[in-house]
Amino acid sequence: MSEPLVEEAGRFDGVRLSEDSTSKHEEIFERPSGWKGLYSHPTVQVALLGVICFMCPGMFNALTGLGGGGQVNSKDQANASSAVYATFAFFGFFSGYDFAPFSLVRFFRTNDPSTINNVLGPRLTLTLGTLGYPLYISSFLVVNIHPNAGAYVIATGAVLGICAALLWTAQGSLMMAYPTESQKGLYIGIFWAIFNLGGVVGSAVAFGQNFHSKTNSVGNGTYIGFLVLTITGFFLPIFMTSPHKVIRTDGTKIVQIRHPSWKEEFMNLFRALITDPWIILLFPMFFASNYFYTWQFNDYNGALFTIRTRGLNNFVYWTSQIFGSVFIGYFILDQKNLQRRARAFLGWIIVFLMVFVVHIWAYFYQKDYTRQSETAQNAYKIDIYDSAFPAHVVLMIFYGFLDSMWQTYAYWLMGAMSNDMAKLAVFTGFYKCLQSSGAAGVWRADGAGLPYMNIFLSTWALTAAGMVFALPMVYYRVKDFTDDEGLTDTEKGGLNPGPEGH
Repeated sequence: MSEPLVEEAGRFDGVRLSEDSTSKHEEIFERPSGWKGLYSHPTVQVALLGVICFMCPGMFNALTGLGGGGQVNSKDQANASSAVYATFAFFGFFSGYDFAPFSLVRFFRTNDPSTINNVLGPRLTLTLGTLGYPLYISSFLVVNIHPNAGAYVIATGAVLGICAALLWTAQGSLMMAYPTESQKGLYIGIFWAIFNLGGVVGSAVAFGQNFHSKTNSVGNGTYIGFLVLTITGFFLPIFMTSPHKVIRTDGTKIVQIRHPSWKEEFMNLFRALITDPWIILLFPMFFASNYFYTWQFNDYNGALFTIRTRGLNNFVYWTSQIFGSVFIGYFILDQKNLQRRARAFLGWIIVFLMVFVVHIWAYFYQKDYTRQSETAQNAYKIDIYDSAFPAHVVLMIFYGFLDSMWQTYAYWLMGAMSNDMAKLAVFTGFYKCLQSSGAAGVWRADGAGLPYMNIFLSTWALTAAGMVFALPMVYYRVKDFTDDEGLTDTEKGGLNPGPEGH
């Protein structure tokens, strides 16, 4: 087995993966006591990771949810979002164990196309990944001061797509390393709860600061507040403990998972499709998984409401996400009283019905307004004290439920298909690449001024198609017990061992 991780000039702060790490009997270490033991506890480190994403992607979500990034004219924000997801989709294709590792300097210097996360280590990769968020948010402050600086917003969006790829790569690497097998669900829950609170808090800040605003865009103070939070998030990775110093609760040490090179990635993509072609039926579901944000945020929240109402809508949207994911994840998909196939079908029925409930409901609003009517100078905007507001905000809550249920169900289906880490890594790569591709396309359509109704109907059609295409996969592929051919299973598939050396 070749050496999967190489330390260069002390820059990699993970640990070397030895052949002994694949043995069934791992060496047990005594966890440190006192403050050092508390600070280096894996739960604390995962919580700190969640705070970092609270500060950076969380503020991005809050800003996007305001519709148009809090601006009157949403064109620049829509084109910037297209740039974000286009670069994210490109680098997301070269997905290792999460979203977007890729090779740069080391490939040209040594012809060893290892990923940036392998060379720099997760902490430094995380720091570089957070850099794009304050840069992106600062661009909206610049536009508030200099209205003709829209090109700068789009450019920072492209940079953010690359940085986000780095951040989520490092995040995935650490998330898989810290928990024991029995703690994975708990640790993922801790991370996502803290991360989603970023959107909630950011929306609350925007709502409070703009409560008395008479304009239809957020003030400089809101952008400055978001900028301060994202800059804080940029510095937080410095305070994380190096992974090789973390001892899990069962006494085992962290073994940092190696991200494959781009050559191995292409081989793994081919192997995944050969060993499990059913994944193709989930591609429409993947493609639609970020597509619906454009209509929800820009063409509904951004188009119909005053700025303070947009902030409140955004707040309830991200809050409902937390409850929606807990409902379908804990009470449906993890329900121990039902067989896994029954849970899969029940989850499918709930998400499918939710797709039609929210879109039928939304259609009766969308048919009464157009892009031209809502962008007119004297267009009326719904305020929090208007009689029409309660029904409109409840729809926003249901959209938050749908989003969280959709994402949770998609991840659960992928996990139900395999226990092989290499194959799950490729599935996640497919998911993020197609998800970002769909988002890039629809944000560009919004930036080009496509009619609201066209974007709404395409969103409805894609979400419905995603569920319909997934149904045969659920019926034929989801079993009560996982028994599949892994990418690294030489006995079943006759394939070469993957980077883990299994």
